[in-house]
Amino acid sequence: MTDFFEFEADFVDSLRCIPMQVRCKLDTCGIKLKLSDWNQMTTQERQALVELPCTTDTEIQLYRQYIQELILQRTGIPVGKLPVERHPAWLDSDSIPTTVQEKAQEIGVVITQQKWASLRPLQRFALIKLSRPGHENKNFNKAIAEFHLLS
Repeated sequence: MTDFFEFEADFVDSLRCIPMQVRCKLDTCGIKLKLSDWNQMTTQERQALVELPCTTDTEIQLYRQYIQELILQRTGIPVGKLPVERHPAWLDSDSIPTTVQEKAQEIGVVITQQKWASLRPLQRFALIKLSRPGHENKNFNKAIAEFHLLS
């Protein structure tokens, strides 16, 4: 399943940036992929990373192996690794991460627990990523509007 957000519309046709659904899969399998690595891939390889499943233990292992081999083939350098969270925040519909709450408050939005719980895991993932300190947060406001979280 391919699930692009409206706030990604300016780059999804070309896949010049890493879409949220791929970022989520990367976090799920513990891969740190740089944009420069992404840009070494063909459009077909990028599309494969969009389409390949990464949910079950077997799928996660195959996804990790595929991208590790792909990046090594393209760059000659092993791909970076990330720790895999046992209980990722985006799968927790009961608890709104502080970074998301604070970023929402900066723009005058209150995200209730009920609204947070109504979001799909990929939507929660996007808000978490877009609210991180040091991240270019230009799409946070767009995501808030797209996810119908405006008061």
